[in-house]
Amino acid sequence: MVLGGRSEVGLAVAHRLVGRGHRTVVLAARRSDDLDGEAAALRQAGATTVARVEFDADDVESHRAMLGDIARAHGPLDVVVTAFGVLGEQQRAEHDAAHALAVVHTGYVAHVSILTHLAGLLRAQGRGHLVVFSSVAGVRVRRANYVYGSAKAGLDGFASGLADALAGSGVHLLLVRPGFVIGRMTEGMAPAPFASTPDQVADATVAGLLRGRDVVWVPAVLRGVMAGMRLLPRAIWRRMPR
Repeated sequence: MVLGGRSEVGLAVAHRLVGRGHRTVVLAARRSDDLDGEAAALRQAGATTVARVEFDADDVESHRAMLGDIARAHGPLDVVVTAFGVLGEQQRAEHDAAHALAVVHTGYVAHVSILTHLAGLLRAQGRGHLVVFSSVAGVRVRRANYVYGSAKAGLDGFASGLADALAGSGVHLLLVRPGFVIGRMTEGMAPAPFASTPDQVADATVAGLLRGRDVVWVPAVLRGVMAGMRLLPRAIWRRMPR
């Protein structure tokens, strides 16, 4: 299941899992009736069933019932990918509290809700995999995108703790920390160093799943880069670009 059924990265992960024998895919997104192209591409890749489910991440009150309906309709969930979020507008968010709250609600609060319900559902199954997309933006939050970065920092911490809480339950959580991803969300922005594509992120994600990894950095070099970045004096760090 891909929560955020239009996500380029989420769909790329789904395509790779279909190629490895997963034949049923659930795409959950707003305006799910507009996912004809995405569903057709997955069927062409080998999926026998592509279900579309209406999903509004911000409507946290609906999460529990939606997941229950999906589990009843399609059986035990094997891999669940949370691939929704918004980048927001940093300059606007610095002066518009409502916009800042909207970015943080989707990027963090909605994830806390859906992941908590998913953890309970998969624990009851006794097995399953959760894939959570964090970002290097949350590893050390930069002045240039601190609203988005703070949401990712919260998500990263929550997912890390949840992964520990799930240890021994049969449920595995993979935390993915990509750098700048060239795609629709970042269209028009100059790529940052060590940028990757949705396909590269998906390749690393599936490889991490198969190896039972807990954390994947994309590209892998960012793990060392960010370790060094943590040591930069704050006076230098605050001038770092997005």
